[in-house]
Amino acid sequence: MSRARAQRWIADGLVTVDGAPAARASIRVREGATVEVTLPASSRLREAPQPEPVPLDVLFEDADLIAVNKPAGMVVHPSFRNATGTLLNGVLWRLRDRTEVRPGLVSRLDKDTSGIVLVALSPGAHARIQRDARAGRVTKRYLAVVRGIPRPSEGLIALPLRHDPEDRRRIVVAEDGAPSQTRYRVVSSSDAHSLVECELVTGRTHQIRVHLAARGWPVAGDRTYGVADPFIDRQALHAWKIELPHPSTREPLRLEAPPPADVQRLCIKT
Repeated sequence: MSRARAQRWIADGLVTVDGAPAARASIRVREGATVEVTLPASSRLREAPQPEPVPLDVLFEDADLIAVNKPAGMVVHPSFRNATGTLLNGVLWRLRDRTEVRPGLVSRLDKDTSGIVLVALSPGAHARIQRDARAGRVTKRYLAVVRGIPRPSEGLIALPLRHDPEDRRRIVVAEDGAPSQTRYRVVSSSDAHSLVECELVTGRTHQIRVHLAARGWPVAGDRTYGVADPFIDRQALHAWKIELPHPSTREPLRLEAPPPADVQRLCIKT
């Protein structure tokens, strides 16, 4: 459901917490509280994601995980706006004969960001990768083409981030936000653009896009945090490399997704 719909149900008195009507969406709940929702008669329950023959560029696959090179424009998982045709629908189709497998997304990308998406094939594998990520054993590197020339040419951006209270689809820098860090290094530059390698130290929503824009180097084509670019019709951001211990063997696993054609064309101009 959308956030607005959930808030409307609360305002209409359809939600209770421990048997008492929830007075507003912002109330705090205790640990172990029971929340009950009376669905309006007009509500339609969303079905579980179904297998669909969505073409996938699979970079790696074994009994524990699948790594997919997601193209720009593909949604990672079903939502109320995109119920079908997602990467997860395609993974379920690929695994349709393995009824025991329970795929779970380990990493997610925005619709218009390309690159590596990891999908764990069991709750155990998912949990181990998440533990490794919290322990700093998972490295994620991105390529971004930005407007301008970053100075200094490499460094650490440490700016706290949170949702914009006026538009929760956007992320903003705020003193009371969650601690967020991005390492960056300029690979090449021209008068108009620079190719920048970014490493996520933390993994907040839109982190790279917001951090680079806050420093004055917005990602080319990013209409949300920068401006449109005549040479690319989406944000020029690509999830390039991931390194992690394999969830079962614990051997180092290194995955790489080549930059797509639109990012490569923009890189030539740098």
